[in-house]
Amino acid sequence: MSDFDLTPPDTLQRAELIAGLSEEERHVLLQHGTEAPFCGAFLDNKLEGVYTCRLCGLPLFASSAKFDSGTGWPSFFRPYDPAHIKTIRDTSYGMIRTEITCARCGSHLGHVFPDGPAPTYERHCLNSVSLSFTEAGEPLPDPLHRGGAEAQLAQAA
Repeated sequence: MSDFDLTPPDTLQRAELIAGLSEEERHVLLQHGTEAPFCGAFLDNKLEGVYTCRLCGLPLFASSAKFDSGTGWPSFFRPYDPAHIKTIRDTSYGMIRTEITCARCGSHLGHVFPDGPAPTYERHCLNSVSLSFTEAGEPLPDPLHRGGAEAQLAQAA
């Protein structure tokens, strides 16, 4: 069970959060789009910290779980907390994949594949525009003004 409040944003909060998105962010987060490979802002990020949902601020992945998959998208072998992501069967484009979304707001993040490194052997392949980054030691974002766990400092581990 997560220490974070996973209650979805209400209609007004969601509208306010969406209003702050760019066209590309809306396409990826809300319409299940994919950014082009090898161009995302976080692909080569080596800083220690936490990657959060671009829309609602929920912590999704720690930098300690990031690895270079060679695919052109930021990749992680485990989530910050398994309760923070939701998996959905994706049969689009004639493929069978597992989509991952934010468990709190439902935003599209990317896909998870069973070809990652030990210990999980998972590769969570994410769109950079689906994410925000908080450097270790800085306060986590709290765009829903919930306080609690959301008010803690980012930890890289």
